[in-house]
Amino acid sequence: MSSGTRLLVVDDEAPIRRLLRTSLGPQGYAVAEAADATAALAAIAGEAPDIILLDLGLPDMDGLDLLRRIRAGSRVPVVVLSARGEEKAKVAALDLGADDYVTKPFGMAELVARLRTALRHRYQAAGAAPVFEDGDLKVDLVHRRVTVAGAEVHLSPKEYAILRLLVMHAGKVLTHRMLMEEAWGPRGDVQYLRIYVRQLRQKIEQDAERPVHILTETGVGYRLHVPD
Repeated sequence: MSSGTRLLVVDDEAPIRRLLRTSLGPQGYAVAEAADATAALAAIAGEAPDIILLDLGLPDMDGLDLLRRIRAGSRVPVVVLSARGEEKAKVAALDLGADDYVTKPFGMAELVARLRTALRHRYQAAGAAPVFEDGDLKVDLVHRRVTVAGAEVHLSPKEYAILRLLVMHAGKVLTHRMLMEEAWGPRGDVQYLRIYVRQLRQKIEQDAERPVHILTETGVGYRLHVPD
């Protein structure tokens, strides 16, 4: 790969790869391509991409199995780009460690934003700042202090546990299961999770019915918005 953010596109459709190469190159990405899982694994080992855009429908291996193999040895950001739009596929990919999931057909502006967020999250994870800020919301993880427009907000232990996990993975979709295990352990109930998220929104959002911080991924989980 040449200079720039090294992006590996793993997709068996040549027109999609060509579209991504011509569209993302001007955005500062050095795009490499792999048409199947075998080529993708070789490229990951040889080129060390900064981020991977992964289609699930590959000819030689299911994309979820490839994702599982990638995560066995690497924390490189992976954004899934797939025609599999059903919630089950999204949840499976996210639970296996995908950083995000974009469904075909897709808008290029949205895809670029998702790639940027996935990269930002990984850079933050490498040396994450202990204070998260987005608009009027400020979360200090070191001092366990949450403020909105300068006023301190008091959260219950479970509310804070959920918000803390969202902050630690800001910009990334967290599935219901991930959030439930953080707050309740393996026996969590999604209905309780929804109740606590609603309570959280009432405390940190200007309008809990139109949230701008804790965003819903329908049927999948939640994402904490990060500023551009």
